[in-house]
Amino acid sequence: MDIKEIQNLIKFVAKSGASEVKLEMDDVKITIRTGTDGKSEPTTYVQQIPVSQPVAQAPAAPVAAAPAPAAPATDAPEASDDSKYITIKSPIIGTFYRKPSPDKPVFVEVGSSIGEGDVLCVIEAMKLFNEIESEVSGKIVKILVDDASPVEFDQPLFLVDPS
Repeated sequence: MDIKEIQNLIKFVAKSGASEVKLEMDDVKITIRTGTDGKSEPTTYVQQIPVSQPVAQAPAAPVAAAPAPAAPATDAPEASDDSKYITIKSPIIGTFYRKPSPDKPVFVEVGSSIGEGDVLCVIEAMKLFNEIESEVSGKIVKILVDDASPVEFDQPLFLVDPS
């Protein structure tokens, strides 16, 4: 199953109104869930099933990384002069947005106080908008990515002063 087929399947499920669809093939297992409360976006999980013989995984590997659930990654502080700050990194590949929509205000600014669970930004991957929430409390010191720019997995997005 290639990326185009998976994208078409996601679009079909989103339009159909089904709340969950599971598809299992020889080497791929796909579960697509859509939110029933009206505020959740469809979530897609692609899992590679181990096979005894070698299988070309080039088409499936990017898909497995892109639609991961929105859970921000926070790592140890940077080793530079920003060593007292916590770096919040991108959990997925996609397009970084500071606003929920073009006519709304930004989620956070430099100097904003944040708590655990506060939404910091959204990352759009395959037409799904994933809210990125903070796992730490503190104050935003620096925003490292421009609005509407592409981000990679594990790319630093924000510096947070936890004190």
